[in-house]
Amino acid sequence: MAGSEKMAGEFPLLVILGPTASGKSALAMELARVCGAEMLSVDSMQVYQGMDIGTAKPTHAQRKEIRHHLLDCVGPDEQFSAAKFIEMADRTIAEADARGVKMIATGGTPMYFKALFEGLFAGPSADESVRERLRLLGGPELHERLQQVDAAAAERIHVGDIMRLVRALEVHELTGQPISVLQKQWEQNQPARHRAVWIGLKWDRDVLNRRINARAKQMIAEGWLEEVKGLLAKYPALSKTAQEATGYAQLIEHLQGHMTLDEAMEKIKIATRQLARRQMKWFKRFRQVHWLEGDRPLELNVAEAQRLWNDGK
Repeated sequence: MAGSEKMAGEFPLLVILGPTASGKSALAMELARVCGAEMLSVDSMQVYQGMDIGTAKPTHAQRKEIRHHLLDCVGPDEQFSAAKFIEMADRTIAEADARGVKMIATGGTPMYFKALFEGLFAGPSADESVRERLRLLGGPELHERLQQVDAAAAERIHVGDIMRLVRALEVHELTGQPISVLQKQWEQNQPARHRAVWIGLKWDRDVLNRRINARAKQMIAEGWLEEVKGLLAKYPALSKTAQEATGYAQLIEHLQGHMTLDEAMEKIKIATRQLARRQMKWFKRFRQVHWLEGDRPLELNVAEAQRLWNDGK
């Protein structure tokens, strides 16, 4: 998937990123209204049908007003990958260019942003025997092993991200080199796949944490628990990738009788705050981002983002 793509269209993409609960969706929606743009979801969990409230998916009213792409692509019992996302996103962007429509790319999955604009690091082919052996070890031991052979990769991969831990150790085992070194060498030679203007929303951590806690409470009030009950009634199990959606695993544990709802909510708040910190750590690597203060009035950020987008034409 790596390599250069034709950067077509009069206008570049407008990228709006930020941690969960930062208000990026509200900014993107208002800009879409003002500029007549459509939305490209860059979110690994909003691709799943039926996982609406917990992934903060745009409402039906919002989707009726502004056309959204790459939502509800697969069932929650199906696997979805960054490679599939790139394939679908590239096609969507090309079609929008052909129609002369501006596109706003927004979402909360750093790896998808990286893949869309820089391509995917291929590395050696998967070795299932190696992967099966590594998967038996569990997150803490995998992370400890990665720390010993590739401290840079261990620093950016969370202990609970089994898939990426396994892949990093697999690459080291098959090549004898750290995946972080191979990826850095690869990135230095990759041209941008799409032309874009990048906007980011930043917040004081304590303020953002309060927003995260309030949003989790609001999601429950909107029927998040009932949504999870419906998923469990319809599907025998969620896919491995769908299970990674923050909050769903905790609510499933509650429904299975392993913890109270209050305990599940506390775990969700903690996990979401951790997610926000990981997102910002990732997003800060994108040096082309124009960072705006998230607590400024929406109309000021809309005006500034619109100016930057026009300047990047």
